Formats: sequence, C-alpha cells, structure tokens
Amino acid sequence: MGRDDGAAAPPAAASRRLTRPVRANGAGRRPLGDAPRLVRVEPDRTPIDAVAPLRISFVGGGTDLPHWYEEHGGAVLSATIDHSVRVRLVPREDREITVRSLDLGHMVAYHLDQGPAYDGVMDLPKAAIARMGITTGVDLQIESDAPPGSGLGGSSALVTAVVAALAMLTSRRLSTHEVARLSHRIEREDLGISGGWQDQYAAAFGGFNFLEFSRADVSVSTVRASEQTLAALSRQLLLCYTGSVRRNVGLIDRQIRLHREGREETILGMKRLQEMAFAMRHAVERGDVEALGSLLDEAFLAKKQMNPYITEHTQIEQMLGAARTAGAIGGKICGAGGGGYLLLAAPPSAHGAIQAALERSGGQFAAFAFSPDGVRARRGRDVWAPSA
Repeated sequence: MGRDDGAAAPPAAASRRLTRPVRANGAGRRPLGDAPRLVRVEPDRTPIDAVAPLRISFVGGGTDLPHWYEEHGGAVLSATIDHSVRVRLVPREDREITVRSLDLGHMVAYHLDQGPAYDGVMDLPKAAIARMGITTGVDLQIESDAPPGSGLGGSSALVTAVVAALAMLTSRRLSTHEVARLSHRIEREDLGISGGWQDQYAAAFGGFNFLEFSRADVSVSTVRASEQTLAALSRQLLLCYTGSVRRNVGLIDRQIRLHREGREETILGMKRLQEMAFAMRHAVERGDVEALGSLLDEAFLAKKQMNPYITEHTQIEQMLGAARTAGAIGGKICGAGGGGYLLLAAPPSAHGAIQAALERSGGQFAAFAFSPDGVRARRGRDVWAPSA
C-alpha cells in the first residue's frame, strides 16, 4: 500500500550512535600528530507520553460509514470526555519493538526487520508503527480507562495516541485532519476493521462536535453550547458500564449487509438517525437540556430499527427499562451495540435510584466530565499537538 496519506520517508534512525571529533585550539585545528578524540553522543531516550480522549456519541453512529454517507451524507453528534487512552513511548538503541498493555496484560515483541505478526494481539499499535515508517526500536506501554469494545471509541483513541507519539518521535507535523485520516487508514485499510469515521475525528479534534460526512470530505463544527448548558447537561447524564463488552459479533457488517439488501427498516432507521443528529445539536445549542432525554430514547429506537441485532444476547434492554422505571428520562447504548456503556439522562434527584437499580444487574457507573482536548503528546517540557 502506498504512503499517499502524507507519510514521508522516515528520517534516519534516532537511535544511531553518533561520534564527532573534538576540535582543539578553538579554531577547528589540531596539533599535528594528535589523533582526534571521539565522544559518544547518546540518543535521546526521554519518554514520550501521548493521550487521546474517549468520547460519547449522542446520535448518528452508523451514518459515518461510506455505504451510507457516499449517497446520503452522514451526521454525528459527539463529545470527548475526561477518560482517555494513554501511551508511553521510549526509544531504544536497537530495532526491537515491544508493546505492553497494562490493562489486558498482553505483551508482544518483534524485530523491525521481520515485522509483526497480525494475530489479534496488539495489532493496532503494530499497524501504526508500520504505517508511520518507524526505523528505530521503541518500547510502547498502553493504558486505557475503558476496555476494548466498550462503545467509547477506545480503539481509535489508541491508534490516535500512538500516531501522535510516533509523530513527536520523528519530529513530524500533522494537522488534525491528517491525524484522523491516518488513524482511519490504519484501522480500516491496514487491518480491515469494519467501522466509520467518527471515532478518529473525535480523538484527533476533541470537544463537543457536530461531524458531517460526505463522499468529498469530513466537516467538523464545534457545537455552540454555553458553559451553563454543558454544566446542566453534565448534571443530567449518567454513564453506566453494562458489565460486558462487544465481542466480534459482526454488528457493523450486519448493518452494512441489511442496507445492501435494501431492508426498508434499516434505511428508515439510518435516515432517522441522521435527522436526529441535527435535531439534537439544535436542542443543545439552544440550551434545551430537558429535551435530550427523550431524544436519546428516540436515538436508541432508531438504532435498533437500523440494526435489530444490537441488543441480542445482552441485558441492554432490561437495564434501560430498569433505568426508566427508576426515573431516567431516556437512554441509549454507546457504540455499535452488543455490550459496553449505556448513556442515560435523568434529573439528579433520580440518580441514586437509577444507580441502585442498575448495579443490581451488574452495572458499574463511571463519573465523567466533558473535555475539550484532542490528542496530545509530551516529551519533557515539549508538547506536540496537531495543527488546525
């Protein structure tokens, strides 16, 4: 595959041992017969720490896949939160790569000359290293605030954080759009993982955004919500882990197949999701927080209309029902379905009862706040961030 995404030829290995002659007499001259003294210049092994935010998607997921937006356009309303994926990169003096997940306990190692085996273990960072053309060994350490398959965009946040760390290592400048496109290609093209575009853009840009998708471009617009509205929204929302994550059940592939088969309910559900993205954006921008709960319920129904398998073999519908009985105005599953997190809206007075009801079913609540920051990397006092 060509590097037509701006991946320039990699620079000389940062870990190469360099030597230089020490000049005498302050004028670049040495006394005759005096051999040059070689001084070893150590490579910079200062760690690079990169962080990319997770996100909650309010509505529109599914319309960011090309089978839909290339013909109809697509729209997603999402916001990044103060949960993240964190990556620490330490350069090595050789060409060995090690990747360790602190959460999953996975550890892989390989030599750049042989390349990685794509075997389902830490494939995302392996593919990012290959796509970025890294020529020196590195140790990568990964930590996430949410498990894979949780519906918070963690896989894309991981890729985006690794891209940022490697870009800082190689002194490479990238725009937010370039970071998102690179991360998308790593997942969708290099590894063949089904999915849309929203997660890579959320992690690269950060903030409360309205994303529009077309055959020609991806447009990112900041949602114009006041601080008072965001504070009121934060007070209403609850994030609950259902106790299980989405495994490889092919939900996105099923959705694509249902559309290609011309299933009317799937097409109507996708149209509804796209329209609701605009409606929910307008509700947030005018400060109508009370309307959000019922809109979340509508979004869940439209998502189920699009793909009736999203709650199959899960407790999702029972948990949503228990939350409504306990006082929730509305709620939906985050991500493609099959497990992960529920996003619930309720008056603060009902939060205690909702938490008690869902915890009896194995639910685990996670406190969160909106975060405006996209992907960043830091090395000592230096900070790398994508350009606008």
